[in-house]
Amino acid sequence: MRLLENGFESLQTAWDASASDLRAVGIEGSALRQITERRPLIDPDSEMERMDKAGVRAFNWNHPEYPPALKEIYDPPPVLYLKGAFAERDAHGVAVIGTRRATAYGREACAALVKDLVAAGITIISGLAKGIDGIAHRTTLDAGGRTIAVMGSGIDVVYPADHRALAQKISETGVLMSEFPLGTKPDARNFPRRNRILSGLSLGVLIIKAPLDSGVMHTVRFALDQGRDVFCIPGSIFSPSSLGSNRLIQDGAKLITDAADVLEELNIARLEQQPSFPGFGQIEDIEAEEAGLLQHIGVEPIHIDELRRQAGMPVANVSSTLSLLEIKGLVKQVGAMHYVRVRETAASYQPAN
Repeated sequence: MRLLENGFESLQTAWDASASDLRAVGIEGSALRQITERRPLIDPDSEMERMDKAGVRAFNWNHPEYPPALKEIYDPPPVLYLKGAFAERDAHGVAVIGTRRATAYGREACAALVKDLVAAGITIISGLAKGIDGIAHRTTLDAGGRTIAVMGSGIDVVYPADHRALAQKISETGVLMSEFPLGTKPDARNFPRRNRILSGLSLGVLIIKAPLDSGVMHTVRFALDQGRDVFCIPGSIFSPSSLGSNRLIQDGAKLITDAADVLEELNIARLEQQPSFPGFGQIEDIEAEEAGLLQHIGVEPIHIDELRRQAGMPVANVSSTLSLLEIKGLVKQVGAMHYVRVRETAASYQPAN
């Protein structure tokens, strides 16, 4: 693609170029053969009409909507096809991937972690596959969050087929995307290429159970090459579906037990600072016990056990008081029984300075 851009005045000129012209700008071998053999079979106007009917857009890496993080990786996709639209908040995305044969533990862990990441404003990126990918997408949608599905086929060829309804829902509130043109079948060779996009779009990759020979391991290699963080939940030493993720932890991947671990590692571990919290006298309908507990809660997540220790209250009282404060919109749980204080206006997670 870059050879075409650098060698010709426009892509139209490149499209019309002869084999000798293409060779003159450095395109040769199999790439030259593919262009000269496939070009007569493609009608650009018909392709545009097909995309319009399918509700699919396409743009190259010079387009303002092209994700900056993806553009920076080695071998970025020259063209992206998508349904939906990227949002500014997608810059804070985490790829959540794992085995297609998810166990009860894997399903539960994935849902819990994704729900808390969504609550923190994180966009969830996954590959629309069976198992962990599907759970990550569905949990995000159920939680009202944004999710991006990166496909290893054309957008009009949903794989697996029983994820068609899921793909449609994703495109309505998030992004369904591929580097492959319409009609491309889900060939096995496409998925490693898909995986580099998964990691390239994200700040980090969260692994929810992976066998040693899993395609997840390809994504990890891409993530490491791209300078992305890799997170894993620990699994049973007796479970084949956890051997890969446990090995990654041994090799230096960050062991994750809750969403707060991910946020902290990505430097998104606190709410945006505000000038000051409203004083207790400014908060209506707050009891003395609630006010006493509230003074121990700030912008940094604090665990319920630490709150109990600082406030000197029985854990049952702390739990019930936190529930009342959540109902009144004064605190929120950000994962694994960690709480933060909520501003009068809606707060969102931002990178720490």
